[in-house]
Amino acid sequence: MDIRIQRTTTPKAKPADESQLGFGKKFSDHMFVMEYTEGEGWHDARVVPYAPFVLDPATVVFHYAQELFEGLKAYRTADGSIQLFRPDCNAQRFIDGCDRMGIPPIPAEDFIEAVKTLVKVDEDWVPHADGTSLYIRPFVFATDVGLGVHASKHYTFCIIVAPSGAYYAEGINPVKIYVEDDYIRAAPGLTGAVKCGGNYAASIKAGELAEKKGYAQVLWLDGVEKKYVEEVGSMNIMFKIDGKIYTAACTGTVLPGVTRRSIIALCQEWGYEVVEGKLAIADIMQAGREGKLEEVFGTGTAAVVSPVKELTWKGESVEISGGKIGPLTQKLYDTLTGIQWGRIPDTHNWIVKL
Repeated sequence: MDIRIQRTTTPKAKPADESQLGFGKKFSDHMFVMEYTEGEGWHDARVVPYAPFVLDPATVVFHYAQELFEGLKAYRTADGSIQLFRPDCNAQRFIDGCDRMGIPPIPAEDFIEAVKTLVKVDEDWVPHADGTSLYIRPFVFATDVGLGVHASKHYTFCIIVAPSGAYYAEGINPVKIYVEDDYIRAAPGLTGAVKCGGNYAASIKAGELAEKKGYAQVLWLDGVEKKYVEEVGSMNIMFKIDGKIYTAACTGTVLPGVTRRSIIALCQEWGYEVVEGKLAIADIMQAGREGKLEEVFGTGTAAVVSPVKELTWKGESVEISGGKIGPLTQKLYDTLTGIQWGRIPDTHNWIVKL
C-alpha cells in the first residue's frame, strides 16, 4: 500500500506529566485516512495532520449507524523500542466486523501497515512512564449522503492515536458487578460479536443505572433466556470455579476479544481446564454460596484484567476471593503486561516490533 505522509507544521505540545494522561483525552499530531469508492476500492491512503471531518447532515452514518471500530495499543519497552500486541488479531476481527456490517473489508496487511505507519510518524507520542501506552483507534464509517436504509457506496477509514495512562493508577482494585436481567446487550443474529457503536450505545443506560447503585460494571446475560452470562461492560469475563476456568463461547453474541484469546492460551498452558460455553448465572451464584467461586475477572485491551470482588443478582450478593485480587488474576495480569511491555520474553510470537 502506497501511503502518502503529510507532516504537521504546527505540532501540539505533548503531555508534560505522564502520570495524568487519562484515557482517550488527548490525541497525537496525525491521523491515517483513506477512502472507499464503489468500483474503485480503497484509495488515497495517507497520514495527515489530525483535523475534524466535514460531513453533510444527511451523511448516512448519522442516521443508520453503518460503522465499526477497533482498539489496540503500542507499548514502549525499557530500551526505548516500540511494539504492538497481536495486531493480526485486530485486523482479522475488523475484517469479520466489516462483513457483518456490510462494509468493504480492509485487507489485514493494509490494516497493519496503516497502524505501523501512523505509530512510526507519531512515535514521540508513545509515552515512557511505566504502565502507559499509545491507544490506537481504527474506525470506518459510511459517507454516502441521502436518506435510505442500504449499504453505502462510499466509506472513510481512519486511525487516531492517544497517549494513555496506566489503567490502574493505584494498583488493581477489585470491583463490584451488577447482573443486568432487564435490558439485553445482544441476541443471536444481531451484532454482539462485532465492535460497532450501536452495541455500546445500547449499553449506556444500564451502565448508568448500575453506577447509581454503586457498581462499576454491568454483567450482561443472554438475550433469549436471560439466564446465561455473556460479557461485562466493554470486556469479556471469566470465572474460576472449583479449579476450572469458565467463559462464554464466541458464537455470535460475544465479542471475540484479543485479550480473552490470549488469557485462554496462558491458562491452558499453565494446566487449567478452560470451558467455553453456556454458564448460568444461577450456577455462578450457587458456586459463590458454596465457596467454590474462587476468582472472577474481566478481560480487555484497556485494563488487561479487571478483578471482580462482588456479584449482585436479584438482590443477592456474593463476595469473591475475600474481596481481593485472586492469585491467578494477578499472575495473568503480570504475565500479559510483562509480554506487552517487553519485560517477559514473548514465547508465543504475539509481539510485532516497529
